[in-house]
Amino acid sequence: MELKQNIIRNAIGLSLFALLTAGLIAATQQSTKTQIADNQAEFAARQLVDLLPEAFKQQDILNQQVALSNNELSLIGKATTDNGWQVLDSEGNIAGIILPVSAPNAYTETIELLVGIAADGELWGVRVAHHKETPGLGDQIEIKKSDWILQFDGKSLTMPMPELWAVKKDGGEFDQLTGATITPRAIVNAVRNSLQYFQANQQGLLIRGGQS
Repeated sequence: MELKQNIIRNAIGLSLFALLTAGLIAATQQSTKTQIADNQAEFAARQLVDLLPEAFKQQDILNQQVALSNNELSLIGKATTDNGWQVLDSEGNIAGIILPVSAPNAYTETIELLVGIAADGELWGVRVAHHKETPGLGDQIEIKKSDWILQFDGKSLTMPMPELWAVKKDGGEFDQLTGATITPRAIVNAVRNSLQYFQANQQGLLIRGGQS
């Protein structure tokens, strides 16, 4: 009888321990998940603000999300997939938009970009949000590694002309990277596509509340 009671007590103890452990693991996972989401939002904010002209740098653009009309442009971070960000001026008018863009034909895997476009179709700039390109070669697309990405500033669909939206090796205007052509080619194509997307969807992207 005593043996049976000991077995029951031990079983209850193990069950309670298992429940407690499971609860701690769940709480830790939730806390970690929240921290990751916060870190992603902070990183996104830094990247977004870095694209903007000085007059807009203090704006809270993370709160100005706009739903995109199709899945051609996929957002890095995945927490707000299919959303862009409208940028408002001091009077509350939409001055432009920042689009999350994928460059799928890179050397290793898809490169995720953020592309800032003013209301008149001129590029504010481009930043790489995520990539796994070769260190020392393809990673020169990062702003902290080189100024290669800055060559998009001020460009539009008509400057350069459409036939020049390519790397120089392909007869275009944009520089390659030393020892790497596939990576910059993918980004040039993606940025051009984002400008075409903006042109085709401009009316919906530049109204408060965005596209339906």
